Amino acid sequence: MNAEDIRTVLVVGAGTMGGQIALQCAIHGLDVHLYDVSAAALESGMARVGGYARHLIAEGRADAAVLQRLTPTTDLAAAAAAADLVSESVPEDPALKGQVFAALHTLCPPQTIFTTNTSTLLPSMFAAASGRPERLVALHFHLPVWDANVADVMAHPGTSADVVETVTAFARRIGQIPIVAGRESSGYVFNAMLSALIDAALRLVAGGVAEVADVDRAWMGVMKMPIGPFGIIDAVGLDTVWKITDFWAGATGDPQSRANADLVRGYIDRGRLGHKSGGGFYDYPDPAFQRDGFMDYEGR
Repeated sequence: MNAEDIRTVLVVGAGTMGGQIALQCAIHGLDVHLYDVSAAALESGMARVGGYARHLIAEGRADAAVLQRLTPTTDLAAAAAAADLVSESVPEDPALKGQVFAALHTLCPPQTIFTTNTSTLLPSMFAAASGRPERLVALHFHLPVWDANVADVMAHPGTSADVVETVTAFARRIGQIPIVAGRESSGYVFNAMLSALIDAALRLVAGGVAEVADVDRAWMGVMKMPIGPFGIIDAVGLDTVWKITDFWAGATGDPQSRANADLVRGYIDRGRLGHKSGGGFYDYPDPAFQRDGFMDYEGR
C-alpha cells in the first residue's frame, strides 16, 4: 500500500488528540470515522471538533464541507471494515492498547496499517498483541495538529520498512512534517524534551519549592513564552498527564514520580481535567496566565 492508496482513516479515541487527528485528515480530503466506546465521549469530542472546524473554516484553512467527511461512530466493526489506516489515541496503558489493536486485527482488512499516537510508550510494548506487528508503527502528533504540524514516525524492530515509508509519506500528505526516529525511544523528540519540563515543574510544586503560578512565571519570564508548563498540562489534559506519570511511577518505583502523579490526581479527583473541563491548574476560558499583570510583581 502507498500513501496515495489511503482513502479512509479510522481514528480510535474521541479525546482532544483523536478529534484533532480526525479533523486534520478530513481537511486533507480523507474519509474519516471517529470511534469511541462511549457515546457521551463521542458526542463531547464531536462538539470540540465542530468548534475547531468552524474556526478553521472562518480562517479559510478548511472547506465548508469538511465535517461531511467525518463520521462519528460507536460501531467499531463497521468502521474498521473500510479502514485503510487506523490512528489509535486511547489512554496510555500498553495492555489497553494491545487489547484495542487485537480487536481491530480481527475486524480490519489484512492490508490496513495500524498507527499509535502514544505519547511515551513504545510500540514494541503491544506490537505482538496487535496481531500484525509488521504493520504497526507509531505516528505521533502534537497539539494543535494543524499548527504544531510535526509528526513523529517511530518503528519497533518488527515494523516493515515499507510501512514506515508509507506512513511517512502519509504524514506529509496530511500537512505534517515527519520526523523519523532511528530507533524506539520513549517520548520521541519534542515530547522527550516536554516530558522533562513537565516532570521538573511537577517536582517543584510537589516538593514545596514553588507554587504553580510561580513555576509558570519563571518559564514564561525567562523564555519569553506565552504559556508555562502548568498551562501546557491544562492544554494536554491532566488525565493524560496523570496516566503517563502514574504508569512510569509504577514501572520505576520512584517516590518522586509517585508524588508527581498524586499531585495531578488531586486535581482530577475534583473534576479539574484542564482546558477541556473548564478548569485544571487554571480556570478557563480566562486563565490567570493570560491576564494583564500576571507577570508583574503585583500579580503575585
